[in-house]
Amino acid sequence: MSEIISQSGLRQLVADRIAAGTIVSGPTQVKPKLVLYAVLGSPDDLLLEGFVRPDNSIKECVFPKQEELYGYRIQGNNIELTDGLTNDDLTNDDAPVPKQLVVAARPCDAAALPILDHIFNWDFKDEFYNRRRAATTVVTLACDSHGENCFCTSVGLHPAAERGSDAMLFELGDGSYEVRCITDKGRALFDGKTEESDKVGRADAGPEKKFDPETVRAFVDQHFEDPFWSQHALTCVGCGVCAFTCPTCHCFDIVDAGPSAGNARYRTWDSCQFPMFTAHASGHNPRAGQPSRQRQRILHKFSIYPNKFGEILCTGCGNCTRNCPEGIGVLTVATEIDHG
Repeated sequence: MSEIISQSGLRQLVADRIAAGTIVSGPTQVKPKLVLYAVLGSPDDLLLEGFVRPDNSIKECVFPKQEELYGYRIQGNNIELTDGLTNDDLTNDDAPVPKQLVVAARPCDAAALPILDHIFNWDFKDEFYNRRRAATTVVTLACDSHGENCFCTSVGLHPAAERGSDAMLFELGDGSYEVRCITDKGRALFDGKTEESDKVGRADAGPEKKFDPETVRAFVDQHFEDPFWSQHALTCVGCGVCAFTCPTCHCFDIVDAGPSAGNARYRTWDSCQFPMFTAHASGHNPRAGQPSRQRQRILHKFSIYPNKFGEILCTGCGNCTRNCPEGIGVLTVATEIDHG
């Protein structure tokens, strides 16, 4: 027997969580032809069909675009910490961290969270990330279709991959969903909300495998100075949309905002595709052009990160290519490498 929930029941669950003060996020239509993950003001805002995937990712639920680390007050030669999550807060289990629920995320988004866990718990445990991660429940919606830029099967995933999900929904075609609870968080969320049924959901078969990641890894390791990078990056404008919409890219900068901005230290998203990312105070830039920056992104995803953490820094969502104004991305680069 399976467990099912109607679409109205799912929306009621969302309404109940919003009423309880939980931050609920999910796909929503923000303008014609643009679907994004965003905080839902109403269960009616939740979009459950008619799109392949949102154009952003759920990483900003646990790793915000900008977050205040702490405020500070300068008094003579002394600096006093004020607002923000201070060191005392980080060790205080009672410090308030809002509960979050992500509904109808794609499996390729949820799969990014265990990948991000590595980088935020490597040589330093990032409590800002970890506290949000622990407070977040992720309910995925198995893919019933895929787009031309999707390539999850090329990096070891598929349209019903459970990794990173607390529960997964499968469309049954009659306005209801099979619910498969994966973790205690998922079981707690759907406890008493489902009905038994003999119906079983099915996911899309997924895209055909488009490249071999080991072939890509071997190429980037052995062709650091290859003309390929210059040829491939000719049309790259360095906008960074590839990194900002990627579920796994995680570069950030730490900036101090002075008195006019309230005296605070912030963590903000950054990208290896930006010219200033590697600029030295001396004026030297070891990655002075877009070819070297494109190389770095692919090298990081298929070699540097796997060498350190044992897995690819990519879930095959296709957002980088889908959102790039020039159609560049992991898929186009990796496919070109693999096909010679």
